[in-house]
Amino acid sequence: MKSGRLALAAAFALALSVPAYAADFGTAAEAKAMLEKAVTALKADKAKALAEFAKGEGGFKDRDLYPFCGGPDGNFTAHPTLTGKSLKDLKDKTGKALGEQIYAVAAEGKISEVDYMWPRPGTTDPVQKVSFVTKVGDQTCAVGYYK
Repeated sequence: MKSGRLALAAAFALALSVPAYAADFGTAAEAKAMLEKAVTALKADKAKALAEFAKGEGGFKDRDLYPFCGGPDGNFTAHPTLTGKSLKDLKDKTGKALGEQIYAVAAEGKISEVDYMWPRPGTTDPVQKVSFVTKVGDQTCAVGYYK
């Protein structure tokens, strides 16, 4: 009887931990909503929006979700750690030219998807990530979520 209760308690604890773990990461719907919010902010005040994106301010940082943008020269104009570096030349951990693909699919008024392998923040092992991508004026912007 005692081992049955212990197994039940362990199963209950595991069931409770799964939703908490999932809540630690942003979803596809949340990533898309953040990109749409970023588009609105860019259209209202580009300089302010890019500064907020880079600093994670104004609601533009939620767990592992954040917008990032690149300018017409291919360099990041907003990113938590890569601002000023090349977005266009960026490759994932498998060598996929994800920066080129982001620029290739970005189109004003349309949201596209680019998938690649990237480590979650604070880790080194790459996992599948999908970024929603669009273009706003001269900015190519995206928000990615981990699958």
